[in-house]
Amino acid sequence: MKILMREDAQKIAVEFLKKRKKTERIDISSVEQRDGYWVVRGTCPIDLEGHPWAERFEVVIDTKGKIKSTDFSLL
Repeated sequence: MKILMREDAQKIAVEFLKKRKKTERIDISSVEQRDGYWVVRGTCPIDLEGHPWAERFEVVIDTKGKIKSTDFSLL
């Protein structure tokens, strides 16, 4: 079984966010390992009724590369 590295976790999160948020710009602020999971945090732009906003995200990825949880909040 392949060990999931920091770069792999970041790539999984970015690809997921590009599809879900329909944007090409994903700014990663941190990638850390916590309790056996990779936690990827950052911001991405969204369009809220014609106004640009930044949205903060947190994506938790398990050791197999599966997304376990996501959290989004407006800045």
